[in-house]
Amino acid sequence: MSEKKSFLGKVDRPIFTISAIIMVIFVAWTLLQPKAAGATFNGVQKFITDNFGWSYLIGVTFFLVFALYLAFSKFGKITLGKDGEKPEHSTWSWFAMLFAAGMGIGLVFWGVAEPMYHYSSPPYGEKSSVESAQIAMRYVFFHWGLHPWAIFAIVGLSMAYFQFRKGLPALVSSSLYPILGEKGINGWIGKLVDILAVFATIFGVATSLGLGATQIASGLNYAYGLPTGMTTTVTVIVVITGLFITSAVTGIEKGIRFLSNTNMLLIGIIVVFMLIVGPTRYILNGFSETLGSYLQNIVQMSFWTDTFKTNDGWVGGWTIFYWAWWVAWGPFVGAFIARISKGRSIKEFILGVVFAPTIMSFVWLSIMGNSALFIDVVQKGGIAAQVAKDISTAVFAMYQYFPLTGFITLVTTLIIAVFFITSADSATFVMAMFTSGGELNPSAGLKITWGLIEGAVAIALMVAGGLGALQTASIAAAFPFMLVMFAMCVSLIKAFKQEINVASVKPQVNNYNPTTTQPSKPV
Repeated sequence: MSEKKSFLGKVDRPIFTISAIIMVIFVAWTLLQPKAAGATFNGVQKFITDNFGWSYLIGVTFFLVFALYLAFSKFGKITLGKDGEKPEHSTWSWFAMLFAAGMGIGLVFWGVAEPMYHYSSPPYGEKSSVESAQIAMRYVFFHWGLHPWAIFAIVGLSMAYFQFRKGLPALVSSSLYPILGEKGINGWIGKLVDILAVFATIFGVATSLGLGATQIASGLNYAYGLPTGMTTTVTVIVVITGLFITSAVTGIEKGIRFLSNTNMLLIGIIVVFMLIVGPTRYILNGFSETLGSYLQNIVQMSFWTDTFKTNDGWVGGWTIFYWAWWVAWGPFVGAFIARISKGRSIKEFILGVVFAPTIMSFVWLSIMGNSALFIDVVQKGGIAAQVAKDISTAVFAMYQYFPLTGFITLVTTLIIAVFFITSADSATFVMAMFTSGGELNPSAGLKITWGLIEGAVAIALMVAGGLGALQTASIAAAFPFMLVMFAMCVSLIKAFKQEINVASVKPQVNNYNPTTTQPSKPV
């Protein structure tokens, strides 16, 4: 570990050096050989999806069941910190930061695009029908509901518990202390786990950056007639990279929390506006109907692999991609959630992380998705046709059917930009933590370095294959980290069982000692 005062500050040399060198090589190869890189990405995606797609479905469903079990078990009373410690952030700010860091860009990008795509190309059933519209909204809820937030909850809970309850560094490897012991988490296995977390974070965030930049370019085209294309998209990535690096350097208190609260206000403006001028009754009926259908079919959707090829490639291109994307986001969203959740009980943490953002997501998806479906299904509009041409223009195409088009287009573009910044600066902050030995306040230089690498990876993937390359990066990076998540679950149970006195169900503070020595590197 480097303790010298330098631009990077304190760094864990093996983790930082290996991660940085591999990412620089990856960016250089992708930019110099975009066609070869694109072909490689396609091959990797097909191999993983065809042979291991089922494992994502079973694994992510297990994480949801496991998280709910922990919340309602005797372990739910344990505090993520010392007993009696109070949360650092208000509940409102906590929810806002959860929502902004966890899903922002994707929700705005896919809020209209995904239901309209499924409406015209459903996983099964007749295309462009009332049935396909119902299926579309059900799967949108499924892809953005309880399952992804359970992933974030498992990683976040593991990191928060071992950081704030047991005094270990803010690293993914610390979550495996009951399995690996002190020697293991400080040795090559622990380093490998943290490097995998860095890779998953970079590729997961790069997917979001690519989506966000594409949609911002489309929004600027609709609002101001600016040209779209790769040049514009890359320019947007460069500009936003500068902004999110600035936000990350200012820290959680000044930057991320302020932007998260601001964006919740902007989202509220869009939600209220669309409820007033949109098909209000249709939206509310659709929300109720879809919620019931989602809950009724959640088990079937959780395990459906399309064995009989009803719509070959649909599950791989949508559900498996989403589950891999969320797992890839797990290290940085989980670490960020852990960072802002000190002082909350395990039950409060899991219920808050799993249910509160899910409900907020469902409200947004119902308003945007049902407004678009109303135009096409009832009024026979042409949003689905526009989505087929350019999926990034979906939400702006829908706005053409409502008043104050320019205003809501501008506000939505601003929302995307802020979500872009909050997601990326959260990731930058977390990667700096991972490569500094778990520092809760890593140096500005380290944040700047990882911010530049994030932007470069996003540009490289866009040049190499656009959305397809972005999807492949998430799927490939997520697979090894999913195995780490299973180990986290085992580790949590081992730690909780030692801490809890079964007879009294009373947390026993800081007496965790599975080996014969305490960790030598507490935060």
